[in-house]
Amino acid sequence: MGKTMFLIEGNLCGDRVRLDRALHTPPLTQEGRAQKIQFMGYEGMTKLIISRIEKNQRHVCDAELLVLSKALGVSMEWLVGESAG
Repeated sequence: MGKTMFLIEGNLCGDRVRLDRALHTPPLTQEGRAQKIQFMGYEGMTKLIISRIEKNQRHVCDAELLVLSKALGVSMEWLVGESAG
């Protein structure tokens, strides 16, 4: 069996990315979230990437975690479940 590059499967922020989108008023679509991030200048973040992050099907690098936290207006610690808010 081959070596794995990651110690965990999926990511730590998927649940919080999905939760934040659902709590947005009005609820935000994955496309809407991707558009907001693209408007901030990060054109590589697409609806498909948001979907894969929320489903824990894609790892999130530290730079992407920073972009997501800025787009959501939350801390990186909150995104990975280290704090309540």
